[in-house]
Amino acid sequence: MIAALAALLPAGQQSLSLGFIVFLRVGAVMALLPAFGEHSVPPRVRLALALAFSMVIAPAVSGSIGPVPASEADFLPYIASEVAVGLSLGMILRLLVMVLQIAGQVAAQATSLSQIFGGVGGEPQPAMAHLLVSAGLALAVMSGLHVRAAEAMILSYDILPPARMPDAAMLAQWGIGHIARGFGLAVTLAMPFVIASLIYNLALGIINRAMPQLMVAFVGAPAITAGGLVLMALAMPAMLNIWGGWMTGILANPYGAAP
Repeated sequence: MIAALAALLPAGQQSLSLGFIVFLRVGAVMALLPAFGEHSVPPRVRLALALAFSMVIAPAVSGSIGPVPASEADFLPYIASEVAVGLSLGMILRLLVMVLQIAGQVAAQATSLSQIFGGVGGEPQPAMAHLLVSAGLALAVMSGLHVRAAEAMILSYDILPPARMPDAAMLAQWGIGHIARGFGLAVTLAMPFVIASLIYNLALGIINRAMPQLMVAFVGAPAITAGGLVLMALAMPAMLNIWGGWMTGILANPYGAAP
Protein backbone atom coordinates (compact mmCIF):
# COMPACT_ATOMS: atom_id res chain seq x y z
CA MET A 1 0.00 0.00 0.00
CA ILE A 2 2.86 2.36 0.78
CA ALA A 3 4.35 1.65 -2.64
CA ALA A 4 1.03 2.46 -4.30
CA LEU A 5 0.78 5.74 -2.41
CA ALA A 6 4.36 6.58 -3.33
CA ALA A 7 3.51 6.01 -6.99
CA LEU A 8 0.55 8.40 -6.70
CA LEU A 9 2.61 11.09 -5.01
CA PRO A 10 4.10 12.60 -8.22
CA ALA A 11 0.66 12.84 -9.81
CA GLY A 12 -0.67 14.55 -6.70
CA GLN A 13 2.20 17.00 -6.70
CA GLN A 14 1.56 17.78 -10.36
CA SER A 15 -2.13 18.38 -9.68
CA LEU A 16 -1.42 20.65 -6.71
CA SER A 17 1.18 22.62 -8.66
CA LEU A 18 -1.25 23.04 -11.57
CA GLY A 19 -3.97 24.19 -9.19
CA PHE A 20 -1.61 26.68 -7.57
CA ILE A 21 -0.65 28.18 -10.94
CA VAL A 22 -4.31 28.51 -11.93
CA PHE A 23 -5.17 29.97 -8.53
CA LEU A 24 -2.62 32.77 -9.05
CA ARG A 25 -4.50 34.10 -12.06
CA VAL A 26 -7.98 33.31 -10.79
CA GLY A 27 -7.32 34.82 -7.37
CA ALA A 28 -6.14 38.09 -8.92
CA VAL A 29 -9.26 38.23 -11.09
CA MET A 30 -11.56 37.41 -8.17
CA ALA A 31 -10.12 40.28 -6.14
CA LEU A 32 -11.62 42.72 -8.67
CA LEU A 33 -14.49 40.73 -10.18
CA PRO A 34 -17.87 42.49 -9.92
CA ALA A 35 -20.32 41.05 -7.37
CA PHE A 36 -17.90 38.34 -6.17
CA GLY A 37 -15.05 40.71 -5.32
CA GLU A 38 -17.00 43.48 -3.60
CA HIS A 39 -15.85 44.87 -0.26
CA SER A 40 -19.12 43.75 1.30
CA VAL A 41 -18.26 40.09 0.59
CA PRO A 42 -16.28 38.57 3.52
CA PRO A 43 -12.66 37.65 2.69
CA ARG A 44 -13.24 33.99 3.55
CA VAL A 45 -16.14 33.81 1.11
CA ARG A 46 -14.02 35.42 -1.61
CA LEU A 47 -11.24 32.91 -0.93
CA ALA A 48 -13.70 30.02 -1.18
CA LEU A 49 -15.05 31.43 -4.44
CA ALA A 50 -11.53 31.76 -5.84
CA LEU A 51 -10.78 28.14 -4.95
CA ALA A 52 -14.06 27.00 -6.52
CA PHE A 53 -13.32 28.91 -9.74
CA SER A 54 -9.80 27.44 -9.78
CA MET A 55 -11.15 23.89 -9.55
CA VAL A 56 -13.52 24.60 -12.44
CA ILE A 57 -10.92 26.28 -14.67
CA ALA A 58 -7.89 24.06 -13.99
CA PRO A 59 -9.08 21.02 -16.00
CA ALA A 60 -9.91 23.23 -18.99
CA VAL A 61 -6.51 24.95 -19.14
CA SER A 62 -4.21 22.12 -18.11
CA GLY A 63 -3.11 21.68 -21.72
CA SER A 64 -2.28 25.38 -22.10
CA ILE A 65 -0.05 25.44 -19.03
CA GLY A 66 2.08 22.52 -20.14
CA PRO A 67 4.58 20.74 -17.88
CA VAL A 68 4.54 22.04 -14.34
CA PRO A 69 7.97 23.19 -13.09
CA ALA A 70 9.60 20.93 -10.55
CA SER A 71 11.75 23.44 -8.65
CA GLU A 72 10.68 26.47 -6.66
CA ALA A 73 12.89 28.81 -8.71
CA ASP A 74 10.99 27.85 -11.86
CA PHE A 75 7.77 29.04 -10.23
CA LEU A 76 8.88 32.69 -10.14
CA PRO A 77 7.97 33.42 -13.81
CA TYR A 78 4.55 31.91 -13.21
CA ILE A 79 3.93 33.96 -10.08
CA ALA A 80 4.81 37.27 -11.74
CA SER A 81 3.05 36.65 -15.05
CA GLU A 82 -0.10 35.02 -13.68
CA VAL A 83 -0.73 37.76 -11.13
CA ALA A 84 -0.14 40.46 -13.77
CA VAL A 85 -2.51 38.83 -16.25
CA GLY A 86 -5.14 38.24 -13.57
CA LEU A 87 -5.03 41.85 -12.40
CA SER A 88 -5.29 43.16 -15.97
CA LEU A 89 -8.35 41.00 -16.64
CA GLY A 90 -9.85 41.89 -13.27
CA MET A 91 -9.44 45.62 -13.89
CA ILE A 92 -11.17 45.29 -17.27
CA LEU A 93 -14.10 43.54 -15.62
CA ARG A 94 -14.10 46.00 -12.72
CA LEU A 95 -14.67 48.76 -15.24
CA LEU A 96 -18.20 47.39 -15.62
CA VAL A 97 -19.03 48.60 -12.11
CA MET A 98 -17.16 51.87 -12.51
CA VAL A 99 -19.33 52.75 -15.53
CA LEU A 100 -22.44 52.57 -13.36
CA GLN A 101 -20.74 54.58 -10.61
CA ILE A 102 -19.75 57.36 -13.02
CA ALA A 103 -23.22 57.40 -14.59
CA GLY A 104 -24.87 57.64 -11.18
CA GLN A 105 -22.54 60.40 -10.02
CA VAL A 106 -23.13 62.46 -13.18
CA ALA A 107 -26.89 61.95 -12.90
CA ALA A 108 -26.91 62.89 -9.22
CA GLN A 109 -24.79 65.98 -9.84
CA ALA A 110 -27.06 67.09 -12.69
CA THR A 111 -30.20 66.76 -10.58
CA SER A 112 -28.66 68.28 -7.42
CA LEU A 113 -28.99 65.01 -5.49
CA SER A 114 -25.33 64.21 -4.98
CA GLN A 115 -25.04 66.04 -1.66
CA ILE A 116 -28.56 65.43 -0.39
CA PHE A 117 -28.37 61.65 -0.64
CA GLY A 118 -24.61 61.12 -0.63
CA GLY A 119 -22.51 58.63 1.25
CA VAL A 120 -24.82 55.63 1.01
CA GLY A 121 -23.30 52.14 0.98
CA GLY A 122 -19.81 50.80 1.58
CA GLU A 123 -18.16 53.31 -0.75
CA PRO A 124 -18.74 57.09 -0.64
CA GLN A 125 -21.01 57.65 -3.62
CA PRO A 126 -24.42 59.23 -4.26
CA ALA A 127 -27.53 57.17 -3.70
CA MET A 128 -28.22 57.14 -7.45
CA ALA A 129 -24.85 55.55 -8.11
CA HIS A 130 -25.35 53.07 -5.29
CA LEU A 131 -28.78 52.13 -6.63
CA LEU A 132 -27.43 51.70 -10.17
CA VAL A 133 -24.51 49.58 -8.98
CA SER A 134 -26.73 47.35 -6.83
CA ALA A 135 -29.21 46.85 -9.66
CA GLY A 136 -26.41 46.26 -12.18
CA LEU A 137 -24.70 43.65 -9.99
CA ALA A 138 -28.00 41.86 -9.45
CA LEU A 139 -28.62 41.87 -13.21
CA ALA A 140 -25.11 40.58 -13.88
CA VAL A 141 -25.46 37.69 -11.44
CA MET A 142 -28.88 36.79 -12.82
CA SER A 143 -27.43 36.85 -16.35
CA GLY A 144 -24.80 34.23 -15.46
CA LEU A 145 -21.83 36.35 -14.50
CA HIS A 146 -20.05 33.36 -12.93
CA VAL A 147 -20.26 31.37 -16.17
CA ARG A 148 -19.16 34.29 -18.35
CA ALA A 149 -16.31 35.12 -15.98
CA ALA A 150 -15.06 31.53 -16.07
CA GLU A 151 -15.20 31.56 -19.86
CA ALA A 152 -13.23 34.83 -19.93
CA MET A 153 -10.56 33.38 -17.64
CA ILE A 154 -10.23 30.28 -19.83
CA LEU A 155 -10.00 32.49 -22.94
CA SER A 156 -7.22 34.51 -21.32
CA TYR A 157 -4.93 31.46 -21.40
CA ASP A 158 -5.11 31.41 -25.20
CA ILE A 159 -4.38 35.14 -25.54
CA LEU A 160 -1.86 35.48 -22.70
CA PRO A 161 -0.04 32.17 -22.11
CA PRO A 162 1.35 31.35 -18.67
CA ALA A 163 4.93 32.12 -17.64
CA ARG A 164 5.07 35.06 -20.08
CA MET A 165 4.79 38.63 -18.95
CA PRO A 166 2.12 40.46 -20.97
CA ASP A 167 3.32 43.13 -23.34
CA ALA A 168 2.99 46.54 -21.68
CA ALA A 169 2.11 48.34 -24.91
CA MET A 170 -0.62 45.82 -25.67
CA LEU A 171 -2.12 46.12 -22.19
CA ALA A 172 -1.99 49.91 -22.41
CA GLN A 173 -3.82 49.82 -25.73
CA TRP A 174 -6.47 47.52 -24.35
CA GLY A 175 -6.84 49.63 -21.23
CA ILE A 176 -7.20 52.89 -23.13
CA GLY A 177 -9.81 51.34 -25.42
CA HIS A 178 -11.87 50.00 -22.53
CA ILE A 179 -11.63 53.21 -20.49
CA ALA A 180 -12.63 55.38 -23.47
CA ARG A 181 -15.63 53.23 -24.30
CA GLY A 182 -16.61 52.88 -20.65
CA PHE A 183 -16.52 56.61 -19.98
CA GLY A 184 -18.49 57.24 -23.17
CA LEU A 185 -21.11 54.71 -22.07
CA ALA A 186 -21.33 56.26 -18.59
CA VAL A 187 -21.96 59.73 -20.05
CA THR A 188 -24.51 58.25 -22.47
CA LEU A 189 -26.40 56.58 -19.62
CA ALA A 190 -26.49 59.84 -17.65
CA MET A 191 -27.42 62.01 -20.65
CA PRO A 192 -31.21 62.07 -19.91
CA PHE A 193 -30.45 63.65 -16.53
CA VAL A 194 -28.03 66.14 -18.07
CA ILE A 195 -30.60 67.18 -20.69
CA ALA A 196 -33.33 67.46 -18.07
CA SER A 197 -31.04 69.58 -15.90
CA LEU A 198 -30.25 71.86 -18.84
CA ILE A 199 -33.92 72.37 -19.64
CA TYR A 200 -34.70 72.95 -15.96
CA ASN A 201 -32.00 75.59 -15.53
CA LEU A 202 -33.02 77.37 -18.74
CA ALA A 203 -36.64 77.47 -17.61
CA LEU A 204 -35.60 78.64 -14.15
CA GLY A 205 -33.53 81.43 -15.68
CA ILE A 206 -36.42 82.57 -17.87
CA ILE A 207 -38.79 82.59 -14.89
CA ASN A 208 -36.26 84.55 -12.84
CA ARG A 209 -35.92 87.15 -15.59
CA ALA A 210 -39.69 87.43 -15.96
CA MET A 211 -40.40 87.56 -12.22
CA PRO A 212 -37.36 88.88 -10.33
CA GLN A 213 -39.31 89.11 -7.09
CA LEU A 214 -40.02 85.37 -7.08
CA MET A 215 -37.58 83.21 -5.10
CA VAL A 216 -37.09 80.65 -7.83
CA ALA A 217 -34.62 78.64 -5.74
CA PHE A 218 -37.32 77.73 -3.21
CA VAL A 219 -39.69 76.73 -6.00
CA GLY A 220 -37.17 75.00 -8.23
CA ALA A 221 -35.27 72.89 -5.69
CA PRO A 222 -38.20 70.59 -4.83
CA ALA A 223 -39.08 70.37 -8.53
CA ILE A 224 -35.62 69.21 -9.64
CA THR A 225 -35.45 66.73 -6.75
CA ALA A 226 -38.82 65.18 -7.58
CA GLY A 227 -38.07 65.29 -11.30
CA GLY A 228 -34.74 63.53 -10.82
CA LEU A 229 -36.33 60.73 -8.81
CA VAL A 230 -39.18 60.28 -11.31
CA LEU A 231 -36.71 60.29 -14.23
CA MET A 232 -34.57 57.75 -12.40
CA ALA A 233 -37.53 55.41 -12.02
CA LEU A 234 -38.42 55.77 -15.70
CA ALA A 235 -34.92 55.62 -17.18
CA MET A 236 -33.29 52.93 -15.02
CA PRO A 237 -34.69 49.90 -16.93
CA ALA A 238 -33.39 51.28 -20.22
CA MET A 239 -30.05 52.21 -18.65
CA LEU A 240 -29.57 48.72 -17.23
CA ASN A 241 -30.61 47.16 -20.54
CA ILE A 242 -27.95 49.13 -22.43
CA TRP A 243 -25.34 48.39 -19.76
CA GLY A 244 -26.24 44.70 -19.76
CA GLY A 245 -25.59 44.44 -23.49
CA TRP A 246 -22.21 46.13 -23.09
CA MET A 247 -21.37 43.83 -20.19
CA THR A 248 -22.19 40.75 -22.29
CA GLY A 249 -19.89 41.96 -25.05
CA ILE A 250 -17.03 42.63 -22.63
CA LEU A 251 -17.34 39.22 -20.98
CA ALA A 252 -17.48 37.49 -24.37
CA ASN A 253 -14.26 39.16 -25.53
CA PRO A 254 -12.56 41.07 -22.69
CA TYR A 255 -9.47 41.84 -24.78
CA GLY A 256 -11.31 42.96 -27.89
CA ALA A 257 -11.88 46.66 -27.11
CA ALA A 258 -8.55 47.90 -28.40
CA PRO A 259 -9.00 50.76 -30.89
